Amino acid sequence: MTTRPLDNAPHRSRWRRLRAAWRRKLDPSEQSAVVSWGAFTLTFAGVRALTHWIRRGHGPAGGGLSLHGRHFHHYNLGIAALAGIGAVAVRGSEKQRRHPTVPISYGVGTALIVDELALLLDLEDVYWAKEGRTSVDAAVIIIGLGGLMTAGFEFWPAAQRALTEPT
Repeated sequence: MTTRPLDNAPHRSRWRRLRAAWRRKLDPSEQSAVVSWGAFTLTFAGVRALTHWIRRGHGPAGGGLSLHGRHFHHYNLGIAALAGIGAVAVRGSEKQRRHPTVPISYGVGTALIVDELALLLDLEDVYWAKEGRTSVDAAVIIIGLGGLMTAGFEFWPAAQRALTEPT
């Protein structure tokens, strides 16, 4: 029995059409907004899943990050990321400000902060308090997905056509 190599040409042309629609339908600032919302949503969901996994007894002993024997909250990483993005915004060149790592870092940093927002507001470690955690988690994920959809509103129909139209 002989096998023929798979023809990837239809997939390549779909991705080409998708990239063209991305550039045609969204200006650079809109592209950055979509990338940032996507990074926020994926990071928030990933951090929630990771912290629940650690809470169930997996991962490092004592759970999470420690620095000199003290728990290190991940909102600190988010604050550092936003401080770095602020520095790029204030002192970076146009090329640096337009680099894809800027909206990705902004979305990731914001998600790390929002995930521990209750701690920042109450100045108590209420991360695992039952009251409202489920609804807060669901609400922020919905907000993230809603923002992602809104940020790329003009792009999504073109993306759907680019990926589903026959080659």
